[in-house]
Amino acid sequence: MTTFQEELLPATRRALLHRIAVAQAEGRAPSLVAAVVRGGRAVWHGARTSVGGHQPDEDVQYRIGSITKTFTAVLVLRLRDEGLLDLGDPLEKHLPGTGAGEATIAELLAHTGGLAAESPAPWWERTPGSLRPELSDVLGEQPLLHPVGRRHHYSNPGYTLLGALVEGLRGAPWEEVLRREVLEPLGLHRTSCQPLAPHAGGWAVHPWADAMLPEPLEDLGRMAPAGQLWSTTGDLARFAVFLAAGDDRVLSAESVREMRVPAAPAEPADVLDGATYGLGLQIQRRDGRLLVGHSGSLPGFLASLTISVDDDVAAVVLTNCTSGPMVTAVGADLVRIVAEAEPRIPEPWRPLAQVDPSVLELAGQWYWGTHPFALRVTADGLVSLGPLSGAGRRARFRANGDGTWTGLEGYYAGELLRPVRRSDDTVSHLDLGSFVFTRQPYEETAPVPGGVDPEGWRGIG
Repeated sequence: MTTFQEELLPATRRALLHRIAVAQAEGRAPSLVAAVVRGGRAVWHGARTSVGGHQPDEDVQYRIGSITKTFTAVLVLRLRDEGLLDLGDPLEKHLPGTGAGEATIAELLAHTGGLAAESPAPWWERTPGSLRPELSDVLGEQPLLHPVGRRHHYSNPGYTLLGALVEGLRGAPWEEVLRREVLEPLGLHRTSCQPLAPHAGGWAVHPWADAMLPEPLEDLGRMAPAGQLWSTTGDLARFAVFLAAGDDRVLSAESVREMRVPAAPAEPADVLDGATYGLGLQIQRRDGRLLVGHSGSLPGFLASLTISVDDDVAAVVLTNCTSGPMVTAVGADLVRIVAEAEPRIPEPWRPLAQVDPSVLELAGQWYWGTHPFALRVTADGLVSLGPLSGAGRRARFRANGDGTWTGLEGYYAGELLRPVRRSDDTVSHLDLGSFVFTRQPYEETAPVPGGVDPEGWRGIG
């Protein structure tokens, strides 16, 4: 029997179809395919086409351009998790002699390494990769345009360096490592570096006439880690599930969560949209929700992968034209349609499996100065600390196993929460990165920094 969670309502499905139909018609795309993911699997697939005898299905390949970068980032995070590198390492430590070695691996992942946006002419997306056989051909004589680490500047050559880093540490071609470590474990059997039938052909649509021109399909060679891949809505739907929840065969949930954290400042032009970049993922606030994913384009193709983790909804949009449909906007709209029409049903509340008296003792109201805070113990094994009401600094904390807790987010990310006990083992106060939280505002018996006036609280007279 199909449950509500397993199937979208007819009205929702029609709204999704209407959105991609408008995008394909107004964008004058030869074809446009899309998928929506919810509850860990694809729940809807749609297609519109004006070229060919049948509608493309979830197994037809399209080129996905820069979504390839997210796959490359996953490979780099795997190297980090295995202890083969640190994200703070300069590239020179692992890949010497590039001329861009002072940039750290994290900076390359977040496009803050100062590198140029493109490789030297001719335009790499429309010419054979054989023209750029060496890294020096990709980087040119002056790889750096900006001071390292100072600003976000999107760089395709930066991901070529990351691909070369993967090859150097694995001792195998990037494509081979990708297939063995990511594609096969996740079951992405229709994702490949070269097109596999059935696949769409890439087209340029004349801007002032309803006419088309075939685009060349080039092997990008050294630039492959920045944009080579072909994939399908079916495979990218599975990849979206992985990017939201992790998969211990590839990357843990904690590591993919790290990819989704902003690692680069927003460009001034993007500040109003709240757009920034994580570790291989674009991040944007749109329609009041936080979206992560990546867009992609190569001559003849546009692609978008959009995920709202909070709504448990993701969308994939692929089309085979050089310009036309705004696929990133379409993907965001597909997510919004589902999230608003069929909001996520919360998991049932569940109590703690076991109650630790020493942790339960911490629950309740605390004061930072005169500001009231509440500490709650939750069934997921975490504690949360935040203002009793209104806005302010709040965070969840993970137990360290020694009676202390480490902040997971916001102002307190990485900060240590330490219950300080009296000689009789009762809790005196909480120390959070030097902030003292007491059971009463400016409690006299607690070591409040600066001390407490011995005359205590008073009125105006």
